[in-house]
Amino acid sequence: MPGRRKHTAAKSAVRAVPFRSRYKALEERRLLLQKRLAMLGATVQANPAYRNATKLLNQRFRTARISQRESVLDAASWLIDLLSITPP
Repeated sequence: MPGRRKHTAAKSAVRAVPFRSRYKALEERRLLLQKRLAMLGATVQANPAYRNATKLLNQRFRTARISQRESVLDAASWLIDLLSITPP
């Protein structure tokens, strides 16, 4: 049938992991990133990237679907890495 999606092995592998364990692993990673962000100090908080990272870890993470949350955390991790190497 035209327009019909084919079942792929990659999707099956992702779904093989139970929802609760994926959710819990992403939540733990989010908490670790929040701790890393908090350890950067007060001088970094004036940087707009700090607010963006906070928004990614809170608002964007909560509104994203479970399949998109890993990408949101990757983006937040990149911003935190950038903030850690940025001079004050």
